[in-house]
Amino acid sequence: MLYRSMFPQDVFAQMNRLQREMQDLFDFESGIRGMTRGSFPAINLGATPHSVEMYLFAPGLDPSAIEVNLERGVLTVSGERKDSLATQQQNAAVHINERFAGQFRRVVSLPDDIDPDGVAANYRDGVLHVSIRRREEAQPRRISVH
Repeated sequence: MLYRSMFPQDVFAQMNRLQREMQDLFDFESGIRGMTRGSFPAINLGATPHSVEMYLFAPGLDPSAIEVNLERGVLTVSGERKDSLATQQQNAAVHINERFAGQFRRVVSLPDDIDPDGVAANYRDGVLHVSIRRREEAQPRRISVH
C-alpha cells in the first residue's frame, strides 16, 4: 500500500501508453493492408469497372466531424474523435485506453479516370463509404466486329 502514496494511480497506464507510442514511432514496417500499424481509420479500397469504392472503419465518430475532399485525383479524409474517457470523470484514473482519440488524416491517390463530379459519401454503423464514379469514356464497352 505504500507505493500508492508515492506514485499516481495511473503511472502504469502512462508507462504502457508511452511504450506503445515509442513502438509506433519506430515501427516502419507496413502491414498486409499497406498501412503502418496503428493507422486510423483502417481503409479498404477497391475498384469496379464503374467506380472506385473506399470503406473507412471509424466507429464512434460524429458524421459532421468528418471531412472528405477530392482534389486532383487525391482523396483526403480527415476529422477528429473526441476522447470520451477524459470528459466522463475528472477524478477517474485510466488504466488502459487503446481506443484512438484525436485528429486523423488519411490520403489516397486515385486513378486518372475518376469523375470528380460523381462522388458520394455515406457514414453508417461506424463505416464511411466513399464511392467515386469513373468517367463515362473509361467504362468498359463491347466493340462489335464486322
